[in-house]
Amino acid sequence: MNAEIIAVGSELLLGQIANTNAQFLSKQLAEVGVNVYYHTVVGDNPERLKQSIKLAEARADLLIFTGGLGPTKDDLTKETIASVLGRKLVMDEEALHSIEEYFHKVNRIMTENNKKQALVLEGCDVLPNRFGMAPGMFLTSKEHHYMLLPGPPKEMQPMFIHFGRPAIMKELKIQEIIESRVLRFFGIGESQLETEITDLIDAQTNPTIAPLAADYEVTLRLTAKHQTLGEATLLLDEVEQQIMGRVGEYFYGYGETSLAREVMSLLQEKGLTLAAAESLTGGMFSQSLTKISGASKVVKGGIVCYTNDVKEHVLKVAPSTLEKEGAVSKQCSKELAENSKQLLNADIGISFTGVAGPDSLEGKPVGTVYIGISLPTNETKTFVVKLAGSREAIRERSVRYGLYYLIRELL
Repeated sequence: MNAEIIAVGSELLLGQIANTNAQFLSKQLAEVGVNVYYHTVVGDNPERLKQSIKLAEARADLLIFTGGLGPTKDDLTKETIASVLGRKLVMDEEALHSIEEYFHKVNRIMTENNKKQALVLEGCDVLPNRFGMAPGMFLTSKEHHYMLLPGPPKEMQPMFIHFGRPAIMKELKIQEIIESRVLRFFGIGESQLETEITDLIDAQTNPTIAPLAADYEVTLRLTAKHQTLGEATLLLDEVEQQIMGRVGEYFYGYGETSLAREVMSLLQEKGLTLAAAESLTGGMFSQSLTKISGASKVVKGGIVCYTNDVKEHVLKVAPSTLEKEGAVSKQCSKELAENSKQLLNADIGISFTGVAGPDSLEGKPVGTVYIGISLPTNETKTFVVKLAGSREAIRERSVRYGLYYLIRELL
């Protein structure tokens, strides 16, 4: 089955919001073997939407629409599709009751136009909306399938996962269990990772291996099909073992985790606390942890030591270190890590000092970063990384490298 995703909404064309729905749906459809060859975005205009529908029908079996199911006059998706297919719109009593219950619950007056959201295409399968008002729809007409989903991601995503995707699998008569696993890697580029496992990717049939680069990281999505969950899991375990044998040193977690979440989890598991001394990162490292619930149990605090004066008089870096080695040096990062740990009475101290740019500093080129980690054993390790990119990119990647090195040491 080939699909086309049609996002409806002038706000998408104006750049007011990003079309994240298409990205989500493409990933979901790929997992069940549906090919997505086109993404279309059309404004709130019935004639242009009709043109988009006709074009999509000529090149896709399944048309998935997002947006335009709301109560206002510019929400015209189902009205336009009804016109194209020659179908009536009928009131879905269950959806109407759900909308009425919502307004009663929040003690608000329900205006007449809200009833419009309960209208559905005659003969469709109604997809319940557990996180909003407008229901979705799935309809087969002649040789095409049509799925209508709400625009807000918080409504669309659970609706598709719980009702839309099963409807497609039923239509495709898919009996197998489809199980996916996401492996996350840091410190290796997408091209290098792909090179290391090229033969595995070339030979893939079941499970499939899909690389994806995002936010200075690389992920691999493994997807297996089988008659039972146990057998699908065994297939995933086997291919994961092969991958780990080649690039396991860069692996840090599964699924929708992050470097910061993995650090938090490991610190909590081991009952350890952390302190930070941040020069070039200016508090970004501490923020990456403290925005996660439960950070107060492991993060003692952080000191932004942007100037040498603060490094010397607050964090007690030796004047001789700053004079001879410089602030951007292995020795300075070592003392910052050790002294922040001591000053804040933590089990681990981490430090960041370097050159974010745009100019070089102390004879060190832009992108030179030193990270110090003082461990509970009183051993201190220092790492130097050479980064490229904008000032902000260097700062962000420095934080990620600090988190990555912490994970390695905690493991």
